[in-house]
Amino acid sequence: MSYLDNIRTFVRVYELGSMSAAARDLRISPAVTSARISQLEAHLSVRLFQRTTRSLAPTEQGRAFYGGACEILESVASAETQVVNITENPKGALYVAAPLGVGRRLIAPHVPEFLRLYPDITLRLRLTDRTVDMTTEGLDLAFFLGDPEDSNLRIRKIADVERILCASPAYVRAHGNPETGADLIAGNHDCLNLRFPGATEFQWRLLTPEGPKKFRVHGRCESDDGDVLTDWALSGNGIVMKPLFEVSDHIKAGRLVPVAAQTPPVPIQMACLFTHRRRQDPKTRLFMDFMIARISGVVRGS
Repeated sequence: MSYLDNIRTFVRVYELGSMSAAARDLRISPAVTSARISQLEAHLSVRLFQRTTRSLAPTEQGRAFYGGACEILESVASAETQVVNITENPKGALYVAAPLGVGRRLIAPHVPEFLRLYPDITLRLRLTDRTVDMTTEGLDLAFFLGDPEDSNLRIRKIADVERILCASPAYVRAHGNPETGADLIAGNHDCLNLRFPGATEFQWRLLTPEGPKKFRVHGRCESDDGDVLTDWALSGNGIVMKPLFEVSDHIKAGRLVPVAAQTPPVPIQMACLFTHRRRQDPKTRLFMDFMIARISGVVRGS
């Protein structure tokens, strides 16, 4: 086992807080992971982690070594990038995350073309509507709707995405079509909401004549999958707020109709998130530029 592999393994164990999690992330066995940490500790003549049957925590020496280990890996990555730039033949795995609707409708359809252009790149695409942690999940790039919570990440804005409140014709016939956000609340409408662990309440930010205003909405159905919410809206179960590009076909076909048109949702930002280090990786840059060129017009509605 190389010293560099041992350092890479140490960094992932440190960041994930678990030997088994690091093994899964690195696609090696737990035994290999443990052996690499033991070899590194023997080389340094220090204990890097305090281990019990139930927990693992870095020692003072482990915490001190982590910063230098990251610098070593970044230096190696930078050197490899320079070589790749010279050869113009990017290689390796690229780990990308995106919200379900964005990934399924905008990213995934263009992946085959990208891989044809760059046959030595492999793609690991993770689709989820929850907020991802780029460091602990080992991501190179994440497409994002909204405002990022981690100020340490770099952001490249793609567009402000128009959103719409809509429901099925059957729901509107049964419950009426609220013209404004105030009507939405007063009519006690069923609002279909995206919820994750830790969410406390739902507030839809709508554009009123007085400016953006938050409306606390309620409903009987919620999910952590945005496509499920669309399906429920199509079935007449309530009103949903969606990016227009996700439901435009349903609107054109009359399967969904706009509601509360006098107070539409505030547009939401679509962006790419990446770390400063990973931005220098040509694979990340290539994929980002490639996808933005193909999806920016769609999300802008042009």
